Amino acid sequence: MSTLSLLIVVVFCIGYLCIALEGVTKINKAAIALLMCVLCWTLLMTGPADYYPAIAGESIIHHISEVIEHHLGDAAGTLFFLMGAMTIVEIVDSNGGFNFVRDTIKTRSKRKLMWRVALMTFFLSAILDNLTTSIVMIMVLRKLVQSQTDRLLYAALVVIAANSGGAFSPIGDVTTIMLWIKGVITTQGVISEIFVPSLVSMLVPAFILQFQLKGKFDKSQNLPKADISQFTKAQRNVIFWLGVGGLCFVPIFKTITHLPPFMGILLVLGILWTVTEIFHHNTAEDDTMAQRVSDLLSRIDLSTIMFFLGILMAVAVLQEIGVLTMLGGVLDSTFEGNHYLVTGIIGVLSSIVDNVPLVAGCMGMYPVAAAGDMAVDGIFWQLLAYCAGVGGSMLIIGSAAGVVVMGLEKITFGWYMKKITWIAFVGYLAGILIYWLERMLMFS
Repeated sequence: MSTLSLLIVVVFCIGYLCIALEGVTKINKAAIALLMCVLCWTLLMTGPADYYPAIAGESIIHHISEVIEHHLGDAAGTLFFLMGAMTIVEIVDSNGGFNFVRDTIKTRSKRKLMWRVALMTFFLSAILDNLTTSIVMIMVLRKLVQSQTDRLLYAALVVIAANSGGAFSPIGDVTTIMLWIKGVITTQGVISEIFVPSLVSMLVPAFILQFQLKGKFDKSQNLPKADISQFTKAQRNVIFWLGVGGLCFVPIFKTITHLPPFMGILLVLGILWTVTEIFHHNTAEDDTMAQRVSDLLSRIDLSTIMFFLGILMAVAVLQEIGVLTMLGGVLDSTFEGNHYLVTGIIGVLSSIVDNVPLVAGCMGMYPVAAAGDMAVDGIFWQLLAYCAGVGGSMLIIGSAAGVVVMGLEKITFGWYMKKITWIAFVGYLAGILIYWLERMLMFS
C-alpha cells in the first residue's frame, strides 16, 4: 500500500471513529461524514497518477471528475429513494394514517401486547422502514404502557423486531435498499429466502422476553383515538392505502419498467401529493397548511441524507484506490471463503459501528459473479442483507432504530447490553442457522 493510500485510510478511520463516538463528541455524524468525504477525495486528487497510470496530464483531472460524477449518480439513486420514502411516510402519519395501529394492538394482557407489538413492528418495518416504524410503535406504547420498567422491555423488542423485519424486505432497511439498488439481491430472492430467518431472529427474543412480563394492565389505561387531521376517515384511509400500497408497489414497478427504484418512489409520491392537494380544496386554508406536502418536506431529516451522502462517497474513494478489493481478498484468504463466518462477523461489527458504511464497503470489496455464492441472490449477498440488518440489534447504538428508541425512551447503553444483547445475539444466530438449513434443503 502506498503512502497516499495509507493516508486516505487513516483519514477514513479517524472519521469513522468520530462517527461511532458521536454520543461522546456531541458532533453530528453528518458533519463528520461530509468532511471525511471531501478530505479523502482531495487526497486522491493530490496523487492521481498512482491509481490511473494510463492517464496523464489534464485528462487525469477530467477522468477523476467523471469518476466522482459516476459514484455520485449511484449514491443519488439511494438518496432520492430515501427522501421519497421518508416523505410518503410523513404524509401518511401527519394525516392520521397510523391510527389503526393503536386500535389493532390494544389489549390488557402484557404478554399479548408484547406479541402484538413484535408482529406489528416486524411486518410494518418491511413496508415502511425500521426507523419510522420504531418511532410509530414507541408513540403507541407510550399510550398503552405507563410503567417505565415494562416499557423498556417493549421498546427493546421494538428495536429487535424492526431490524429483523427490515432485513427481509428490499425497502425495509437502508442496507437492503443499497443492495437492492445495486442489483445484488432481488425482491423475490430476498423475501423468499430471508423471510423465515428474519422471522426466527424476532420470535426467539420475543419468546425469551415474554417471561419477564406477567399480569394485566389497569382498566383505566385506555387508548384515545387521536383525530389529528382535517380529513374524513374515508380520506385518511385513501391516504394510508395509497402511501403503504404505493411503497409495496415500488418493487413491482421496477420489475415491470426496469427503471431505477427511486423512479417508482417518485411516482408514488407524485400521486399521493396530488391526491392530498385535491382533498385540501374542501378544507379551510389556515387549518391545512401544516399538513400540505410542501410543508411536510421541511420535516425530512436532511442530516441523515447528508450522512449517507458523505459515507457513500467516502467509501467510493476506498473503492477507487483498491483498498476494499484488497481487504476482501484478506478476509477470503483468512476465513477460506466461509461466507457464513465472514458475513456473521460483519453482522457483529454492524452492532458496534454503522451498518451503512459496512455494507457500502462490502459492495466495493466483492465483485458480483455470474454464478455461485457471489452471484445475484447468492449466499453471500443474502447473508449480508440479513446479518447487517439483524446484527445491529445486539447493541442499542447498532442501528438507526436503536438510536432513535434510545433517545425517545432514555435507554442506557449499559442496561441494554446487560438485559438485551445476549437475547438479540441468540436470535441472530438462530436466524443464520435457519438460513443454512434452508440452503441445505434447497440443494440436497
